[in-house]
Amino acid sequence: MSVAGPPGLPDAVDVLVVGAGLAGLNAARTVARSGRSVVVCEASDGVGGRVRTDVVDGFLVDRGFQILNTSYPALRAALDLDALDLRAFVPGAAVRTEDGRLHRLADPRRRPSWAPRTALDGLLGPRAKLGVAAYTLRSLLVPPARQSRAPERSTAADLARFGLSGAATERFLRPFLSGVTGDPDLATSSRVVSLFWRSFALGDLTVPSRGIGAVPAQLAARLPADTVYLTTRVGALTPSGAGVDVETDRGRVRAGAVIVAAEGTEAAALLGGRVEAPRPFALTSHYHVTDVPPTRQALLHLDGTGGPIVNTLVLTAAAPSYSPDHRHLVVSTVLGADPLPEPRLRAELERLWGRPTASWEHLATVSVPHALPATLPPTPPRLRRPVDLGEGLFVAGDHRDSPSTQGALVSGRRTAQAALARLG
Repeated sequence: MSVAGPPGLPDAVDVLVVGAGLAGLNAARTVARSGRSVVVCEASDGVGGRVRTDVVDGFLVDRGFQILNTSYPALRAALDLDALDLRAFVPGAAVRTEDGRLHRLADPRRRPSWAPRTALDGLLGPRAKLGVAAYTLRSLLVPPARQSRAPERSTAADLARFGLSGAATERFLRPFLSGVTGDPDLATSSRVVSLFWRSFALGDLTVPSRGIGAVPAQLAARLPADTVYLTTRVGALTPSGAGVDVETDRGRVRAGAVIVAAEGTEAAALLGGRVEAPRPFALTSHYHVTDVPPTRQALLHLDGTGGPIVNTLVLTAAAPSYSPDHRHLVVSTVLGADPLPEPRLRAELERLWGRPTASWEHLATVSVPHALPATLPPTPPRLRRPVDLGEGLFVAGDHRDSPSTQGALVSGRRTAQAALARLG
């Protein structure tokens, strides 16, 4: 078992990783596979960072609505996806509009039976449908390396170049993309969203049957024994000679290199201003339990009226294992760290689902103040920020690459490779 309990830290190690999120765990895996010694210090009581699952009254409650996109190359390289028992959502969305209508759309390439309905649906006009098709075609045909170096603008400006503005954006693209990026203004770099759109077109959107926390749990289980030290907070990093002195609440460790793989704001604080803290986007997820589901389709529902709920979904329609007793789990996401008051929340959900919600049981509310780092223009080429800070200090995380599972895993790997190169 790779997660350590009370025993003390070693006096010296080749690489010490701060933080057992996806970036930190993948960094540790890369170091361990090279034959170098590595330990991971995690301040909390479990691995995963922001990617964790709690059990509430027997239900699996992810710390915010999170999905795995199977098209991410780094995901396939780092994990055994079959062992995660992934459960997929319908590749599409349902949109509730101002007139009360519910429009159901799906990718006709992967849901051919939905093609006539999607083609005839009036949510998007003919020009907007052509714009979505052209935007998708660009994201598929242009290699990712070129997209990450392409001329940059805001997402809103980039979509407008394809005729996607006005009703098409407000009804569909803004609620969908703001749920992905946490950005209500569509100011996120066009490079980032173009790559996201490509991944949506190529991959399945899934959750592990045992919750999103199964992802870091698998990464941790693949590390050598006694690699991860939980409830171990790092207090100070002092470069000295050919290494770094690390002060923790379990004692001092001498490391050849230190990789700080904490969330961006925490990383900036620990590194004493060597990196700039990213602007965070917050998300809040509300979980409800119901005996009768508002739908049996695993389809993301969007609010096309500009309401506070950007998306809502019956999680158990895709992953029945999230429920202990065959009741149904609904997750609904709002932007920001402030929960929606329950009476307002239920009224909005009743409108979005077109079903009574009075009998729904509130299960949990999860606010994630630093859910995603903002990636506003300008961004560096290939979306890669420096990870080698000198003096044996390195930084990893989705704030150094793209704000995604892919970005976190890639950042962990490339930062570990940079640290190993320094050690020689």
